[in-house]
Amino acid sequence: MTKTAPGKVVIGKKVPDFKAVTTDGNEWRLKEAAGSNVVLFFYPKDMTPGCTIEAQEFRDLQAQFRRAKTQVVGISRDSCTSHQKFRTKENLNYELLSDEEESLCKLFDVIREKNMYGKKVFGIERSTFLIDSEGKLAAEWRKVKAEGHAQVVLAAAKAL
Repeated sequence: MTKTAPGKVVIGKKVPDFKAVTTDGNEWRLKEAAGSNVVLFFYPKDMTPGCTIEAQEFRDLQAQFRRAKTQVVGISRDSCTSHQKFRTKENLNYELLSDEEESLCKLFDVIREKNMYGKKVFGIERSTFLIDSEGKLAAEWRKVKAEGHAQVVLAAAKAL
């Protein structure tokens, strides 16, 4: 049995509704995605090498995700302004959510201590969550390697 802190998501359980600000400054709510699967991929920072690879791969598979009735949403602690630049530069065809307050990061338990150039810092551990059409957490991937990951998530979405 997996122990989780109160308020954290658990595989097989309904994910609590949440809202966040999109790239365009609009509000995105999980409950509005009811009836379709949702991929939430948390990434450390806009316009960094690994995050760019991951974002591009999700972009390139977008038509296949749509056919699998799955929405893709990227999430980081970057601002909407940063997201807009990243989205435009990489021609991303899905929403990016800004989680500057870290409320989603806490809900999905993705903040980890990291070692950056010899300094200990807290940041997002690259993680992805697949929520089914009923709003239940169907799968999660933690400590993700960016390259090839979107294809793995697509296969899981198609299997739902």
